[in-house]
Amino acid sequence: MERIAMTEPGYLALDPEIAQAIEDDRRSGRLHPQRFRDEDVVRRECNPHDDATLLRSAFARDIDKIVNIPAYNRYAGKTQVFSLVENDDICRRGLHVQLVSRIARNIGRLLGLNCELIEAIALGHDLGHTPFGHAGERFLSKCYHERTGRYFNHNVHSVRVMDVLYRRNVSLQVLDGALCHNGEFAQQVLRRGETSTFEQLDANVDACASNEAVIKTLRPSTLEGCVVRLSDMIAYLGKDRDDAVAMGVLDGLDGFDTRIIGRDNARIINNLTVDVINNSYGRSQIRMSEAAFEDVKLAKRQNYERIYNTEGWRAGSGNVVSEMFEEMYERLLSDVIAGDERSPVYLHHAVKLAARSRSIDAREYMANTEPNQIVVDYLASMTDRYFMALYRHLFPESKQHIIAEGYCADL
Repeated sequence: MERIAMTEPGYLALDPEIAQAIEDDRRSGRLHPQRFRDEDVVRRECNPHDDATLLRSAFARDIDKIVNIPAYNRYAGKTQVFSLVENDDICRRGLHVQLVSRIARNIGRLLGLNCELIEAIALGHDLGHTPFGHAGERFLSKCYHERTGRYFNHNVHSVRVMDVLYRRNVSLQVLDGALCHNGEFAQQVLRRGETSTFEQLDANVDACASNEAVIKTLRPSTLEGCVVRLSDMIAYLGKDRDDAVAMGVLDGLDGFDTRIIGRDNARIINNLTVDVINNSYGRSQIRMSEAAFEDVKLAKRQNYERIYNTEGWRAGSGNVVSEMFEEMYERLLSDVIAGDERSPVYLHHAVKLAARSRSIDAREYMANTEPNQIVVDYLASMTDRYFMALYRHLFPESKQHIIAEGYCADL
């Protein structure tokens, strides 16, 4: 690959005319004409309790619903990039969603968008993620696909967590934003999709499970969702490099090439935020400049080459974890088919889900849900440590094991 030799880019600033226009908007209270309005919120159930009040707006209610879902607690124990290491200084899934929320709300505020809708989408977008990050997602999808012909994707499962498993009556706009958030697919221009009903959302969810290629075609149906999708990428590009340096995977950032966005996390966040605002203000799309987009593609490619292709696995542990997923999946599936109510899939998953969902009966869930889906629901819900603990419980004689690098490994 051709090297790009140049000095580190500085910090970009807003175009003066756009900065002045934003200041004028603030003084006049003018908002983006395509800002999603609270009064247009759509929910599955017409529940007076979910109506907006002076105390809490429609999407503030969604924020509260999301942060109080038990699955939100488990963000803290789920891998972002680096698994198999005990280190509280590296980013976990819980910090990632906060970073996405912060970046997205900053962009949304300057563009005059609905920042509470943005926050709700950002905080809920990864609720369906598996243990062990994207590697775990691949392992689980492989198990699921081999038995059903269907695919597991974390963004699709995020919708299931909010909409089906915990049934919090979260709005269509938040669910659509979570479904379409996938920041792995960079686009220069994000145009809004056309999902305006739950029938359309449900069709999109089913299509994604049936055909992996569908996910690449999804578009958020609000500008707020578009901002979150782009912010998801902004949040991890530089942060993952920081963590890779902290973990000793990288000696530094000199090996990364850049034209305008920079190499380090602070510059990447600032420069992409500025570029997006300069190119999106007053428009009906969320967009980057062509130069920034080319730099983003370069940055993503180099992150994959130097960081993501290993996903933090060391000494072949990825193969071990893949085999453990297969063993756990098959064991739990057998328990579900046998109707074993002594199994963890019943006692730890179905019973606790019923207690916290407010509207699910454990036995009805087990009887009326396709067995593979039950296993997927359970495995996807686990933190890294939960997964390892359950494996040891189910297979105490197994020679398969994971040794996480402890805090004192370098002493």
